[in-house]
Amino acid sequence: QVQLVESGGGLVQAGGSLRLSCAASGLTFSSYSMGWFRQAPGKEREFVAAFTSRGNTYYTDSVKGRFTISRDNAKNTVYLQMNVLTPEDTAVYYCAARPNEYYSRRYQGYDYWGQGTQVTVSS
Repeated sequence: QVQLVESGGGLVQAGGSLRLSCAASGLTFSSYSMGWFRQAPGKEREFVAAFTSRGNTYYTDSVKGRFTISRDNAKNTVYLQMNVLTPEDTAVYYCAARPNEYYSRRYQGYDYWGQGTQVTVSS
């Protein structure tokens, strides 16, 4: 059974950093494109970043230059390094897996999801 488990969330002051991890099991990790999404209260789940099975990375405009997605296929893990955090980054962050060589900005484009990890940025 496919499982994705996020970790690394927490409370941080504006301007600070966090590194999220997502450990995957039950799938051939290197064959999947991986994505990070976030959802704040009252808002739709939004795309944050993706790292495709082809090796390409993508980011939503609001995090470009601040966030970095990476993956370690040997460890079946995808990471999201988040720097210069602002209160607008506060959300539950989810990782997702997609059995496709391309990424999707739509949450409906992903087959598997983690449970989420809370990121709270204080002002």
